[in-house]
Amino acid sequence: MAEQNPQNRWRAVPMPKQKPKDRIHNFNEVALGYTEEQALAEAARCLTCPKPQCIKGCPVELDIPAFIKLIKEKKYDEVIRKVKEKNSLPAICGRVCPQEEQCQKLCVMGKKGEPVSIGRLERFVADLELQKGVTIPPISNSTGKKVAVIGGGPAGLTAAADLAKLGHEVVIFEALHLAGGVLVYGIPEFRLPKRIVQAEVDYIKKLGVEMRIDAMIGQLFAIGELFKKGFDAVFIGTGAGLPQFMRIPGENLGGIYSANEFLIRVNLMKSYLFPEFDTPIRVGKHVAVIGGGNVAMDSARSALRLGADMVCIVYRRSREEMPARLEEILNAEEEGIICKFLATPVRFIGDEKGWVKAMECIRMELGPPDESGRRRPIPIEGSEFITETDTVIVAIGRSPNPIIQRTTEGLEATKWGTIVTDKNGKTSIKGVYAGGDIGTGEATVI
Repeated sequence: MAEQNPQNRWRAVPMPKQKPKDRIHNFNEVALGYTEEQALAEAARCLTCPKPQCIKGCPVELDIPAFIKLIKEKKYDEVIRKVKEKNSLPAICGRVCPQEEQCQKLCVMGKKGEPVSIGRLERFVADLELQKGVTIPPISNSTGKKVAVIGGGPAGLTAAADLAKLGHEVVIFEALHLAGGVLVYGIPEFRLPKRIVQAEVDYIKKLGVEMRIDAMIGQLFAIGELFKKGFDAVFIGTGAGLPQFMRIPGENLGGIYSANEFLIRVNLMKSYLFPEFDTPIRVGKHVAVIGGGNVAMDSARSALRLGADMVCIVYRRSREEMPARLEEILNAEEEGIICKFLATPVRFIGDEKGWVKAMECIRMELGPPDESGRRRPIPIEGSEFITETDTVIVAIGRSPNPIIQRTTEGLEATKWGTIVTDKNGKTSIKGVYAGGDIGTGEATVI
C-alpha cells in the first residue's frame, strides 16, 4: 500500500533532502528523491482530469495524466516509455525544470491546495529506469540522411535523439571535452549530479548518435564545410554561454568573476574536489553575488560550500521579482545565504595589490513594469553605501557565443546575437535549423 501523506490530500508529499547544516559542507545532491511509497502517495493525488490543464503548461506537451496513471498502476516500464515519447532527458528535467511555473502552475489541484509534484514524479521514474538499466526504443529504418548537430547541450541532445529515432544518421559536434553544455558546466553537482547527465548522454549515444568532442564549429569547420562533408542538414543548438558584465568601474579587479567562469571552474574543472583535481579556485571570506536568477543561486551556494564565511546576494529588485526558482531561493536561505534587495553596485574598490576589497552600491526603488513584466528598478539619488567584500561573482545573464553567426555568411541574427528562425526552427539558410537558447536567448532546460 502507498505511504499515506501525513498531512492531507491538498498538500504535496514533501521531497526528502539533506539537512542545511550537513549539505553546506558537501557537493552531494540536496534533494534526495521520492521513495516508491512516496511517489505512489503523490501520484494518488492526481485527479486524472478529463480536460487536463497541466499538459498546456509543458513546453514539450508531455501526456502528464497518462504517465501519472501508469505510476499509480506500478507499470514503471511503460511509464518511462510514455515520458520518453516527448522528453529524452527526464532525469535532468525532473530535477531542474521550473515545473512550478509550467505544468504544475496549471494543475487543477493547485486551485484548492498544492499542485501535484509532476517534476518529482518524472524524476522518480527516470531514476528508477537508470537503476534498472535503460531500454532503447525502436529505431526507424535508415533514411540515408545525415544531420550535423552543433552543440551537445540540452537542445542539441534532444534534437539528436529525436532525429536518430526517425532513422537519420546524426553527429553531434561539441566544443568542450564533455557533452552536456550548461548541464555540465553551469549547474552544480548538488543540484544536478554529473552522473545523471552522463547517463542521459549515454542513452542518446545508444540511439546511434555519434559524439565528437573538442570540436568547435566556426573554428574547426564552417557551416558550409559541413554540407561539403556530406551532411544533408545542420541543427545549431549552441546555447547562450557568453557572460554579460556590468561595465562599471573596477570590474577588472582580481577576485571578481563572471558566474560563467566561476561555475565552469567549479563544475567542469571540478575545483570543488581540490586537491584530487588540481584546479583550485580562490574564494574569499566575504562573497557578494550580483543577480537574482538560478545562476546567482548556484554561484552563491557553491561559494558557501567552498569555504566562504558569508555569502550575500545583491539584487536590484525585491524578493517577489527574483527570477530564480522559489525552491532554490528557499534552499539558499536555509543554508544561510543573505539576500540584499533593492540595491546594485555602481563601482568596485580595490586594494593596493589590485584585488577587490569593497563595492559601492546604490539603493533602488521599484517603478512601473518594464518589458519583462517586472517593476523597473530606479536608483535613489544620494543613497550610495559601501560594503566590504573580497570576492564578487557577477551573475546578470548570458548571451549566445557569436562565432557561428560571424563565420556563416547569410545567417540572419538579431542584435542580441540570437539566430532568427521561423516557427519550425528554419533559419535564413536552406538546410540549417536552430533551437534552444541560441534562438530564444537564455531560458530553461526544457
